[in-house]
Amino acid sequence: MSDLLEILSPVGDMERLHAALDFGADAVYLGGTCFGMRAASANFDAQSLVQACKITHEKGKKLYLTCNTLPRNFEIPALEGFVKDAVDAGVDALIVNDIGVFAMVKRFAPDMEIHVSTQAGIVNYATANEFYNMGAKRVVLARELSIEEIAEIRAKTPGELDIECFVHGAMCVSFSGRCLLSQYLVNRDANRGECAQPCRWGYHLMEEKRTNEFYPVFEDDSGTYILNAKDMCLIEHIDKLAKAGINSFKIEGRAKSSYYVSVITNAYRKAMDIYISDPDNFKLPQWIRDEVFKVSHRAYCTGFYFGHPKQSQYYENGGYIREYDVVAVVEGCSNGRVYAQQRNKFNRGDELEILPPDSPPISFTAEHIFNGSGEEIETANHATMELSILSDIVVPKNSIIRMKSKK
Repeated sequence: MSDLLEILSPVGDMERLHAALDFGADAVYLGGTCFGMRAASANFDAQSLVQACKITHEKGKKLYLTCNTLPRNFEIPALEGFVKDAVDAGVDALIVNDIGVFAMVKRFAPDMEIHVSTQAGIVNYATANEFYNMGAKRVVLARELSIEEIAEIRAKTPGELDIECFVHGAMCVSFSGRCLLSQYLVNRDANRGECAQPCRWGYHLMEEKRTNEFYPVFEDDSGTYILNAKDMCLIEHIDKLAKAGINSFKIEGRAKSSYYVSVITNAYRKAMDIYISDPDNFKLPQWIRDEVFKVSHRAYCTGFYFGHPKQSQYYENGGYIREYDVVAVVEGCSNGRVYAQQRNKFNRGDELEILPPDSPPISFTAEHIFNGSGEEIETANHATMELSILSDIVVPKNSIIRMKSKK
């Protein structure tokens, strides 16, 4: 049985790669310029993939590349070059969905580690075992499984087969993310990374023929968000998931901000460290529980892990809850000042928090703010401006300075 307990973080560009690595990810997953399920993300071309692998490996971490779309006929000829670029870059594993793509990866790169994507819809040990027999090192289980079902899959599969599961982030209304709604409505194929997220749109529902079967419809001009799923959050259940046999704890969000990646990675990193230090007495401090609410998010639920999710839909709107804003990123600390680059406006006297990697946040007041020339200013309101704040706080470079949103 593998003793791996991995925090796996999403990466959409180089900034988010640094965020994930700085804030404690054991591994990252990202997409290339094709064959990935997030076509709208910046993603990595062959040259930047080489750089990303170098940066990741220098920190002793791993990098997994997505190759999990359902490619059409015209895309198949490009697959060999894609796999070759992955091998040349030093990618640690390819995340694969389509069985034909799986076979081609084995042919083009026989030594490449293969992880079977959640989109393959693995919900039983027979399928997991068959993928293992085909040469898979890891299966990413469907989101629709309970913790008991995961435990049974673990018990009836080889210990050498890693089990990966999503533990945080957006949920899809369709099974294992395999959705036709986007393609049907706006001709954007979700199975090729182009989802327009129509499940987040507002709808007016009228059932003409099924008498006495009613969906809730609210008195709201925007209609009912009947397809809108809550976000998943399992940070308080790390112990149960680990004991069920999950090896890799996957955070969703390759299209999310570097701030999201930093905060959520840090929270799960600390939660996992607490679990590892005393598995039988897992208890989170309040600050870790609070962290998951300090990023832009939808209402949270625990997905299917603890039975059918009766409260997993959010009908009020399709948007996010946002209570904190990033105002700056730390570049260094010396001589009683915190030097930073501005991200969003803040003023003298504002109450701020610094979130360093591997640590709880530190609260302080911006009593004195200086521009890059050393002149004291009342407001930091120019994007990316260099500034400093008078403070004896000493934190690492790339620590985050944030502020509660002003309503």
